[in-house]
Amino acid sequence: MSEKKRDGTKSLGLGIFVGIVMLGYSIWRIFFTLPLPGKEGWLAFFGGLLLLIAEIFSSYEAMTHYLAQRDVWEPEMPEIPEDWYPDVDVFISTHNEDTELLFKTANACTMLHYPDPSKVHIYLCDDTARPEVEELAKKLGVGYFGLKNNKFAKAGNINNALSKSHSPLIATFDADMIPKSNFLMETIPYFFLPRMKRDEEGNWLEKSPEEIDEKEEVGFIQTPQAFYNPDLFQYNLYAEKRVPNEQDYFFRQVNIGKNSTNSVLYAGSNTVISRKALEEVGGIATGTITEDFETGLRIEARGYRCYAVRKVVAQGLAPITISSLIKQRVRWGRGCIYSLRKVHLLTNKEFSPQLKLSYYSCRIYWESFSRRLIYILSPVFFLLLGIPLVVLNLRQLLFVWLPYYILYSFLLRHVSSEIRDARWSNTIDTIMFPYLLIPIWAEELHINEKKFSVTAKSRDLNEQNEFYLAIPHICLLGISLLSLLFAMRALILHRAFGLIIMTAWIAVNSFSLLMAIFFMKGRINERGSERFRADIPLEILAGEKPLEGRIQDISEGGFAFWSSHALELDTEGEKELRFRIKDRDYTALLSGELISVNREKKEKRWVYRVKLSGEMDWETKRQYMQIVYDRDNPLPQKLSEDTSYFDDVLKIMDNSTREREEQRRRLPRFRVREKCRLEDGTELMLEDFNYRYLRLSPLKGARLPKRLVLYKGTGYEVNCQRSGLRNGIYKITNSKALLKNQSFLEKLREWEKKQK
Repeated sequence: MSEKKRDGTKSLGLGIFVGIVMLGYSIWRIFFTLPLPGKEGWLAFFGGLLLLIAEIFSSYEAMTHYLAQRDVWEPEMPEIPEDWYPDVDVFISTHNEDTELLFKTANACTMLHYPDPSKVHIYLCDDTARPEVEELAKKLGVGYFGLKNNKFAKAGNINNALSKSHSPLIATFDADMIPKSNFLMETIPYFFLPRMKRDEEGNWLEKSPEEIDEKEEVGFIQTPQAFYNPDLFQYNLYAEKRVPNEQDYFFRQVNIGKNSTNSVLYAGSNTVISRKALEEVGGIATGTITEDFETGLRIEARGYRCYAVRKVVAQGLAPITISSLIKQRVRWGRGCIYSLRKVHLLTNKEFSPQLKLSYYSCRIYWESFSRRLIYILSPVFFLLLGIPLVVLNLRQLLFVWLPYYILYSFLLRHVSSEIRDARWSNTIDTIMFPYLLIPIWAEELHINEKKFSVTAKSRDLNEQNEFYLAIPHICLLGISLLSLLFAMRALILHRAFGLIIMTAWIAVNSFSLLMAIFFMKGRINERGSERFRADIPLEILAGEKPLEGRIQDISEGGFAFWSSHALELDTEGEKELRFRIKDRDYTALLSGELISVNREKKEKRWVYRVKLSGEMDWETKRQYMQIVYDRDNPLPQKLSEDTSYFDDVLKIMDNSTREREEQRRRLPRFRVREKCRLEDGTELMLEDFNYRYLRLSPLKGARLPKRLVLYKGTGYEVNCQRSGLRNGIYKITNSKALLKNQSFLEKLREWEKKQK
């Protein structure tokens, strides 16, 4: 413990030094560099003032983050007797989510490990009182709380469940958050920390009544909100193998740092919370769109000890459309600001100074998106419009501003981690800021949004084009590149070496804007369900004696397995094979169709891919879903070291091109060679077709239009849009509808016969 204190003292000393430098820099900026209205003009003055405020708040945010991270720790989980484990209520909140999604979460909850399973009481909390959800609860043997005319959204839903249940501890889950089987065993013991201590040999012992400190009573334990699918930042930027999930930074670093000030944020899901603490604060907070955030603050203000831990024990579904991501962040940002205003954070005597400082930094975070716009436009104002937002000469630039910037960058690197660095943070903020500016400042001006919005959690194939959301980024990139040309011209013609820093500034901004454009361009989500790496023994029930293999990856729809030698799989006369999977406590007997066999020469093995077929019986489905989801997160846990500005851009461009080519090759292709006549009489030759794309060639000198409709008036119109991949390649924009059209399916069979 003393060693830890010494490290903290050194860190505090460095923090004090940096803080003094930042204060001195801010004073210098205020009195010596701000443009004057009478000299540089009012526009320069107001622009310079905004830039100054942005810098001051950036320094404050970096400093508070540094102080929060200088003493990062998480509590040790005590070992407690089995008969200490209390009754636990498990609440699964649902609003309008699909029952298939709910099934996976509720099914996992029924298989939670616990010394006495009869003490675990599971409830589906449905604030729309849907009959199909009640039926699901009955089939799974869990409780059901239906609620009609709910006026308080998720808060009202949980408070209704609170009034009808009794356990001293409550685990809360969102509809898509699937707990691992060890969730309760990895969280419940923390509530007994006030009663436990270690002896000299490191063994856990119960404290005497005199040793127990009632002030250490635990209010809630927050585990990470992790995701089993790549989030949009990972997926759209082709970084799912190089960059951790965006939320990992908060849950595995920022929130852990809040343990030292007892200001951990309650995230509403993947949490175990004390009923006593909830009842003391009047239940889940109502009248706010971020009820969990406000509830956690009120519990901590009552003196309850709340902890965040790093271990992932539940995983959910990250938003898969940009619009749903934006709606989610708008709700979080507005809710945070509204709740802090509602509880009078800075003037409320119930809140300690540490609690105020920590929670106020949450507000500053949401306001920080305004700073991105200021930092992007500041060099543009000077280079394109000749409006100086900072007044300083070359000597001041080199001997005051530059040393401060180096120190500030050092501080950012010091608080950066293996999860997130400054470059990736800037990229994310640049992507999001155009759509957070107005909602956040509307909330600051008391223009409230009280409507509850549930983040869309559908896992349908995502072909939605949301590139129009890149318009602000494209405009800003255009003027930034134009400014860069002006700066380069001045450097060459006038040797204005002070512009070197300005040029670097614009280059960094341009990189972030380019990444934002790539992000908004999107990426087709090919999978209806996520695939997980695995190592599971498999029995192939073919012939008299089962054959053996090992599953290397698995999803809801199928799996891939390998064998060191070619397997003699007799499928003559039947398409399906039978498989038995045994994994830990789970067993599933499945039917599947072999869809491919490949030999991996390097690994000297054969890999077989299986698509599950037929409908699973109820118990098999329950077991198989646990085999799929009750496992560790397969996504990166830290940043890849081989990443840079240029590497990121090149990898996105390379992967995007390769993926589009593979997109067409992965699907069955029909050689068609069929003449088609458009409505205006234009004749074209349909060369080939592969469900998503088709290739056309013109006849009689015809020109290929950007959009066209084939087979109009036949009952199966094929809507096409030129893809830009190659001349003559068109994307079929109504492919899903066509595959449900009986007339078109007959046409497909006709084409299929031609292949033979």
